[in-house]
Amino acid sequence: MAIHAATSAYLGWLAVALGKDGGGSRTVSAAPGDLVLGYATGYDSHDIAPFVRSLRAVFDGEVALVVDDRSDVIALLEEHGVHALPADMVEGWEPHAVIARFAAFDRYLADRPEVRNVLLTDVRDVLFQRPPFAPAPTGLEVFVEGDVLGDHAFNMKYLRALAGDRMAQDLASAPAICVGTVMGPRREVARFCRMVLMLAAIPRSEIGGAFGTDQAACNIAVHMGLVEAEVRENFGRVATIGLTPGETLTFANGEVVNPDGSVSAIVHQHDRHPHLAEATRGRWGGGLEVRERVRPKGVAERGRRLRDSLMRRLPELR
Repeated sequence: MAIHAATSAYLGWLAVALGKDGGGSRTVSAAPGDLVLGYATGYDSHDIAPFVRSLRAVFDGEVALVVDDRSDVIALLEEHGVHALPADMVEGWEPHAVIARFAAFDRYLADRPEVRNVLLTDVRDVLFQRPPFAPAPTGLEVFVEGDVLGDHAFNMKYLRALAGDRMAQDLASAPAICVGTVMGPRREVARFCRMVLMLAAIPRSEIGGAFGTDQAACNIAVHMGLVEAEVRENFGRVATIGLTPGETLTFANGEVVNPDGSVSAIVHQHDRHPHLAEATRGRWGGGLEVRERVRPKGVAERGRRLRDSLMRRLPELR
């Protein structure tokens, strides 16, 4: 019986995306060191200034961000010695940026064999308060954001979409890991990126390439042992605070203070709490124009959202 090659819009995109040149060897020196790597398309300089400025206050190593070609963003990055990486220009179908970023990360890391440890991180809602790599990781580290997966409707929705009801239920009692901050040695981080990308190929393309699939793939990869990782409790190296009651979080001496009085090196989702967002902008966002992000609501945007919703429900010929 003939066996036909697997095909899908997602797999077509992935083959092209992983085959592109990461550009790392052309843009940076080959000096050994640690690397902070993020994906920040769709943002202006004010959005990413707290990330860049707070990071440079505690870390003088290599930082590289995938960004749009905007003059204000490029100027901010140049001022702080951050490498600006161009976003992919893809013809045809492409996934949401939360999935596309892992292909960009993997390509960049492939060009950088001298890098020791890597932090993959969200950008807009991340703040640095201590050197991020102190102490140095001994393996892949992932970070808890709340209690268990079963308590998070968003996580369970995309676990079901990616792996089915039974597997999602089997994982419901596992700790909820946030994919927005991942740290470890270069090889292990690159392997993690490729695992997320391949797990996202399981469902039809409109699900595999959707916002939320990255989170589900991360939790499946770790909790099923597909990658070896240390699951770190919240409020250690990283404080992921989107689900933390706001009244338990304070801003003192220019830092976000955890409910137990400790201070984490990395704070994620600080913008979920208005008092922290305002304090963060006051300390790190000065001198830049504040622009409210407005989502388009025209006929074209409504049509796109309707199409995306329909495609997520239709079968895909594979």
